[in-house]
Amino acid sequence: MHSFKIQTEVSLLNFLLSQFPSAPRTRVKKWLQLGCVSVNAKSVTKHNHALAKGDEVRVEPGKKTPLLFDSPMKVVFQDTDILVVDKPAGLLTVSTEKEKIKTAYFQLNEWLKQANPPERVFIVHRLDRETSGLLVFAKNEAAKKKLQDDWDGAEKHYTAVVEGKPPKDEDTLESMLSENKALRVFSADHGIKSAKLAVTHYQLIKTSGFFSLLDVVPQTGRKNQIRVQLSEIGTPVTGDKKYGAAKNPIGRLALHARELSFEHPVTRQFMTFKSEVPREIPKILR
Repeated sequence: MHSFKIQTEVSLLNFLLSQFPSAPRTRVKKWLQLGCVSVNAKSVTKHNHALAKGDEVRVEPGKKTPLLFDSPMKVVFQDTDILVVDKPAGLLTVSTEKEKIKTAYFQLNEWLKQANPPERVFIVHRLDRETSGLLVFAKNEAAKKKLQDDWDGAEKHYTAVVEGKPPKDEDTLESMLSENKALRVFSADHGIKSAKLAVTHYQLIKTSGFFSLLDVVPQTGRKNQIRVQLSEIGTPVTGDKKYGAAKNPIGRLALHARELSFEHPVTRQFMTFKSEVPREIPKILR
């Protein structure tokens, strides 16, 4: 939030442009349109509003600005160092050769350009396109490095519906994961240089007919880790054709990142965020 005390008579738009010289005129007008500017504690949307000496102007660029592109992402938390969002299934985390715009990374950067320049986001971790749930971005390089250095220490809980029933009600899965030229991740021999250790804990919550509901806790953060390791014990994530699923009753992966806890990279406060599991996922078992 930015707060100013007016020293001389001036129109609101001209005053804002003088205080935010790097912000395009269209962006400043958008702040007014979206109710991000108040004068003497009252929201003002007219750009020609006359300011008088002694007036107090407050500007909160990110307070009410919606995400661009009618994005269904929900901002769960943000401060000067981190941004936590709830990503829907179907949205990429970062761009690919074929898709540059319909990604969480692009949309959030465009939002921040409009809402609170010169802020931007930096990638900390990723969720697969068809996986929904909590996704964390950093707002500066230092926060990014600290979060990534500590990421294996973050506590992550996923809800998954799998095909079949796991061989054990509770277990820890360990394997060395690598990726082939077809971008398929697989368990490899320890001798392969590209292979990295992946550790995943799971607990059976409920089973019903062909499907089982699991609480999954990845200890490491390898690409497709949960999907690969659950598939390799004979219980692929529902909807995951790439790793052997036979059915796709909800048109997406039945995998949701529902809870995330980690130490703030600057304040060192231990923070926990939660996301409601989309109702269609547990309904698969009914």
